[in-house]
Amino acid sequence: MKIVIIGDGKVGYKLARALSAEQYDIVMIDSNEKKLKAAIDRLDIFCVTGDGGSVAIQKEADVPHADLVIACTSTDECNMLSCLIARRLGAKHTIARVRNPMYYQQIDILKEDLHLSMVVNPELIMAGEISRLLLFPDASKIETFVKGRVELIEYVLTERSPLVGMALSGMYTKLQIKVLVCAVERAGEVLIPSGDYILEEGDRIHIVASHKEIEHFFKLAGCHKEKINKVIICGGGRVSYYLATQLLAIGMQVKIIEKIEEKCETLSEMLPKATIINGDASDHDLLIEEGIEEADAFIALTGMDEENIIMSLFAKGQKVDKIIVKVNEDRRAKMIEDFGLDSVVSAKTVTADAILSYVRARKNSQGSANIETLYQLVDGKVEALEFIVKSKTEYTDVPLKELSLKSNNLIACIARKRRIIIPNGDDCIQAGDSVIVVTMEKQIQDIRDILM
Repeated sequence: MKIVIIGDGKVGYKLARALSAEQYDIVMIDSNEKKLKAAIDRLDIFCVTGDGGSVAIQKEADVPHADLVIACTSTDECNMLSCLIARRLGAKHTIARVRNPMYYQQIDILKEDLHLSMVVNPELIMAGEISRLLLFPDASKIETFVKGRVELIEYVLTERSPLVGMALSGMYTKLQIKVLVCAVERAGEVLIPSGDYILEEGDRIHIVASHKEIEHFFKLAGCHKEKINKVIICGGGRVSYYLATQLLAIGMQVKIIEKIEEKCETLSEMLPKATIINGDASDHDLLIEEGIEEADAFIALTGMDEENIIMSLFAKGQKVDKIIVKVNEDRRAKMIEDFGLDSVVSAKTVTADAILSYVRARKNSQGSANIETLYQLVDGKVEALEFIVKSKTEYTDVPLKELSLKSNNLIACIARKRRIIIPNGDDCIQAGDSVIVVTMEKQIQDIRDILM
């Protein structure tokens, strides 16, 4: 499968690294020769220096024979133009990153007119992720499947958790809840646990269940964080706009601090129900003045990782219950977890996951099941994939206990019409089901890949 990536920024590079590792034929286009040289030195890819919106450059990159063109430069206009040209030249499918709220409001028209296969809005996806974290403040991370009906949450066990010292089988029996612990990270090691696994303080567990059962789990697990009402957001970019819109719609009080006056004026017009403060959020005195001590949640969304981390540590010192940090560099995400800042979001990660889902789905179009959703967990060591089973196969209508799964693979959940099933050995996969698979293997394309 030949894939052309236009734009060697953070998203473009992360995609190129992931896709080249999966043996796709990758060509990258960017006008920055220095960036491309660095990519060539690290990755097994071909690079073309030039403007992705140029017909000549796209021809040089062999776009007419490409199966997929991904345009993820820093400007929406360039991305849309590049995809339009790519389609005219003969590329089979195109994906554009489109971030501007004005464009996104009319995205259906743009998709149709530009013949886009997919549009990715990283800021909107990230805003949705943060909103879910505010609804479940005890969770460090939340991913969704089956159009939001199934959730996979990351939760760190504290010293006072009643789950500490409990075997997983005992937890299911004692709490009587329909959840499944599908992965555990302990002291840097990751595993997919069996029923006799005993939970310890500090374990970072990944749990899959329906939204209702997740709520029930947090109550029974003795989680303590109060419902979020007052939210302070630092930074007035696109993520803040999308996030504030979602939070105001569910009745939360939102305050946005932004240092650029023109941005403040625009936000005031677009978000009349929010409080917009023109000031520097890295000024501790300003944060105290604006009531950080009374805030239920503090969200650092400026364009500077260092600034976001420092502000979040200050918020932690002020005993803010829920803190969410945006970082652009993967290497910093792990570092700040050690500071107790465990809710970290990244635009490039959500973008890459969304596009990887599409790419795998295209590659597997002839398989027994379509990949609908893909998430990379625990620094990419674990993948959670949602498959839709297209028709009857050798593994459908067979009790799961009779299916031989390879090690480090788990069928975590089955969604059937309106039912959410946390499966046991007697359950079966049926045609039409959505099946969530958790795996430590790479490049899983089909449910068949996890069977012996």
